[in-house]
Amino acid sequence: MENSKLHVAILSSPGMGHLIPVLNLGNRLVNHHNVEVTILIVSTTSSPAESQILKSTTSQNQLNIIEIPPVDISSLIDPKTTMVTQLCIMMRAARPGIRSTIAAMRRCPDVLIVDLFGTETFPIADEFGMPKYVYIPTSAWFTALSTYCQVLDKEIEGEYVDQKEALKIPGCKPVRPEDVVDPMLDRNNQQYREYVRQGIGFTMGDAILLNTWEDLECTSLKALRENEILRSIVKVPVYTIGPLKRSAEPTGSKSRLIEWLDRQPSESVIFVSFGSGGMLSAQQISELAWGLELSQQRFVWVVRPPTEGGADGSFFTVGNGSDGIPDYLPDGFLTRTHSVGLLVPQWGPQMEILSHPSVGGFLSHCGWNSTLESIGSGVPMIAWPLYAEQRLNATMLTEELGIAIRSEVLPTKKVVGREEIEKMVRTLMQYKEGKAMRDRAKELKYSAENALSNEGSSYKSISVVLEACQKKLLSRNNV
Repeated sequence: MENSKLHVAILSSPGMGHLIPVLNLGNRLVNHHNVEVTILIVSTTSSPAESQILKSTTSQNQLNIIEIPPVDISSLIDPKTTMVTQLCIMMRAARPGIRSTIAAMRRCPDVLIVDLFGTETFPIADEFGMPKYVYIPTSAWFTALSTYCQVLDKEIEGEYVDQKEALKIPGCKPVRPEDVVDPMLDRNNQQYREYVRQGIGFTMGDAILLNTWEDLECTSLKALRENEILRSIVKVPVYTIGPLKRSAEPTGSKSRLIEWLDRQPSESVIFVSFGSGGMLSAQQISELAWGLELSQQRFVWVVRPPTEGGADGSFFTVGNGSDGIPDYLPDGFLTRTHSVGLLVPQWGPQMEILSHPSVGGFLSHCGWNSTLESIGSGVPMIAWPLYAEQRLNATMLTEELGIAIRSEVLPTKKVVGREEIEKMVRTLMQYKEGKAMRDRAKELKYSAENALSNEGSSYKSISVVLEACQKKLLSRNNV
């Protein structure tokens, strides 16, 4: 019987960077664990890229997707309200809609999984008798910092960024002040209070599910599970279920982009993209263009118009804008680079690009989705963090994993100059240092594949969680 399948609801907060890992988890449960999945999406105005991904997902008839109608929060925010604060307010305002949507379902879900912005909906799970889990689609190191921030909040005086020493997280690599996540940059801003509350919320479910794997972050995972101080805060089990990432899904006919990549030598192309939300200033775009040209390396670059606002300027609107020839690049750039470079306006098929044999490097903002996709393709990186937890990710990639190089200028918030960009690109694509990183990235690719194999740690973790949910469901039905 169809209803004998476990029915899992997964709640996604707004934004492509949150929707993608939720869809990845849903697809994994359906395709590899025989589970019925409903995706609940708290929607804003859908961007073209988001609409395209949802259309592709629904056409495969694998997931039930329900969009929660947006709630007008204009009276609760102003132009200076940060992205994190907006997301928290949106999710809070959506709770009545989430509850009524679940109540109206023909078959109520057996389990509720929420992303990192959704833990305030746990009382809804309790009301309907559902086991509840938080799915944190980023690193174990970030999770340790987030849950421990409630302690740092009491122990440390002044701003974190002004501290002379690194922030100590029990059992984990210390966090340098310049690497703290965005909400920790200003303790007087509302987003900091939201972040502390969020970290507490991570520990309020039945377990924490992490989009990472055992071999990638053994130190942080051991701390979350065994360190006496950290365990007194985290309390609940911690499971690794990753790396969950998109698969390359080529269409029936090859695009101009893929045909261009087919004509390039193996591992000769650097892919340049700043994810679903990242944007650069006009000056930085110009320097990046010059750096790519001076490097004389082949490139594919996903370009967006410049912003004079925050680096996360396209978080809610990725894919909006003109698809025409960019007028914000240096004069003559397109003509001079037409034989070695290809520009992709607004949004590109990232997994298809990264998994192509001609791609040998990735200049990335280090969002966790992109990080996993790069590792999963065996591609080393130039780390260019912009916002959120990306500075943490960049430090892990460069100092712990050894699969990335990083700008020396960027931490000071200055513009990265063309000479340094040229040097980084050449190092990654031409020199021995880049080859060593490429070899290491390929080792991690195989490690990731093993984690998700039927005998792998992440596959087994998902199975353990689902078995626990089945047992709870059976005991509830037998009462």
